[in-house]
Amino acid sequence: MNPPSVRDLLRAAVAAVGGSERAGQVQMAEAVADALESGEHLLVQAGTGTGKSLAYLVPALRSGKRVVIATATLALQRQLVERDLPRTVKALAPLLGREPGYATLKGRHNYLCLHRVFEGPPDDQGALFEALSTTLSTTQPATQLGRDVLRLREWAQDTETGDRDDLSPGVGDRAWGQVSVSARECLGAARCPYGDDCFAELAREQARLADIVVTNHALLALDAIGGVSVLPEHDVVIVDEAHELVSRVTTAATAELGPGPAERAVQRCARLVDEAVVDGFQAAVEDFVAALHTARPGRITQLDAAADGALGKALWALRDAARRVISELSGAGGVTEEDAARRQALAGVESIFETAGRVLAESEHDVAWIEPSDRYGPVLRVAPLLVSGLLRDKLFSVGRTVVITSATLKLGGDFDTVARSIGLHPAGRLDRPRPVAGSPAGAHVGDRASDGQPGAGTAGEADPEEDQDLPLWRAIDVGSPFDYRRQGILYVARHLPAPGRDGMHPAVLDELAELMQAAGGRTLGLFSSMRAARAAAEALRGRLDLPIACQGEDSLPELLRRFTGDARTCLFGTLSLWQGVDVPGPACQLVVIDRIPFPRPDDPLMSARQQEVDARGGNGFLAVAASHAALLLAQGAGRLIRSTSDRGVVAVLDSRLATARYAGFLRSSLPDFWYTTDPVRVRRSLAAIDASAPPVG
Repeated sequence: MNPPSVRDLLRAAVAAVGGSERAGQVQMAEAVADALESGEHLLVQAGTGTGKSLAYLVPALRSGKRVVIATATLALQRQLVERDLPRTVKALAPLLGREPGYATLKGRHNYLCLHRVFEGPPDDQGALFEALSTTLSTTQPATQLGRDVLRLREWAQDTETGDRDDLSPGVGDRAWGQVSVSARECLGAARCPYGDDCFAELAREQARLADIVVTNHALLALDAIGGVSVLPEHDVVIVDEAHELVSRVTTAATAELGPGPAERAVQRCARLVDEAVVDGFQAAVEDFVAALHTARPGRITQLDAAADGALGKALWALRDAARRVISELSGAGGVTEEDAARRQALAGVESIFETAGRVLAESEHDVAWIEPSDRYGPVLRVAPLLVSGLLRDKLFSVGRTVVITSATLKLGGDFDTVARSIGLHPAGRLDRPRPVAGSPAGAHVGDRASDGQPGAGTAGEADPEEDQDLPLWRAIDVGSPFDYRRQGILYVARHLPAPGRDGMHPAVLDELAELMQAAGGRTLGLFSSMRAARAAAEALRGRLDLPIACQGEDSLPELLRRFTGDARTCLFGTLSLWQGVDVPGPACQLVVIDRIPFPRPDDPLMSARQQEVDARGGNGFLAVAASHAALLLAQGAGRLIRSTSDRGVVAVLDSRLATARYAGFLRSSLPDFWYTTDPVRVRRSLAAIDASAPPVG
């Protein structure tokens, strides 16, 4: 018996969540269903308000296949597991004749470790011992850390999940570290006396039995590139919020080595291995830390040239000393308190050994650099130059169907930029639009199409003429229910001076003040740095009779509450506001972007990626920096229109968006707002929108 049609199931699911059917949602659901049936990979751009969650959940549940859904944010994970999936499963079960199961799975460090809770951590100043000892007295722990750990121990008696995200209010990383372990530190369920009740193992077992597993990009990345299977067997991967995927995979594949972890590793093995071996390890750590402090911050291109070769020599010695410690620690005995301490010590030393070895290899596929920090001291990091090859080999070429979706997948007007960055070559696209006469079909990295826009792909892609085994994929843009040209204006302040390095020009502050005044407040200010946001807030508080809140002055939920509760209140901030704010209604009718969000010129990884494109004959600036900026601009501009009744202006105070050669590429990545560079006209429009706005709340 064939299952009901996608349309019939979607109609039932939409009714269950109290929504209304949308053309783009239907189009996406049918495209996802076709992909799951054909096995071809699919990219779907679904604008804000499309209802894309149901558009992939319905065909996923209908398919009867094992599906992993990976999101970038906790908010979307919760929406899926706490709202969308329960209602959708309940609505579809009678029609499908079965009730699909679903589960959430996160990294082991996200769950309480019962062994760590009840037996205590082997180091870190005995914070858990401090917390436990105070339960025998009438006094509370003297430190916040002690109070947090005591609360976590009490919570361990009540929680059914042990999931950190279910703890409210939460605790800091140091307190959570006292009651959790990484995968490397874990004793293993078979060896741990608490293995039968382990929260992480319980979550993995629930995921193994589920039809739908909701996880995050980081765990998906670890499963794909880590060499160890952490997700249950599955047939389909759906990546939501996919504009974040490359960044999250890069982070998951980045290793770091700094003074703090290295010194803690010495402390953890001090009582567990031969004194002479520990002394040698400590000396190597001290030499490494000294070399790290004298080395110049930034990218390391030749270790023997870094601080006269001192860093390279120190890394060789550190790796050799770590190897000797590992050899001593590897002979662990039974499950004892010492065994847990030995396991944790081994995890730390193995990380040092592997990271040092990776940096010393000086692979052309890695980028190593020293990142300064006033608070923690310099840190040595090493990251993959590209993740496109990793994703292509480990995600798209292993016999699973992959669906990629986001509101921002088309940059510069097409899918090629994002597709290349995640490992899909344009030559593998089955529905590739017919090229304009005279333009190079299947342009390589850095090539330009006939309209002058960059083929801004990821460097290092294989030549399709030499590699006939490319993953096959299709792409679709299902649009948005919003009428952007009627609802919004894109204003670029063409008359302003181009941004410089000396802070915000007085003319930019004047322009910003006039726009905010015309809007009557209602302004979300998105700045390229926290320093710029704070400077603008401080300058304008003395000029405008408008409440201006700035990120960092209070918790983000409290700042958003104030912003959404008062039409005159304005909110300034940086990156998390560019992507994480959903404020429909009249409280937000002006979104201001201070400058095009190019990556920092001194960013070692982005600079290395640009150089890679340049070396292959492309334009690294366009392929890397402009694509990065286009993605953030699209995310930032997307904060304005969040419902069909919203109206307003996105104002970009960077004249380059109107005058530079790359301006057309950036603007074509934004929603299709009505475009103007006329400051008088835009202020009149803001005043009219303000005058006709309904009351906030």
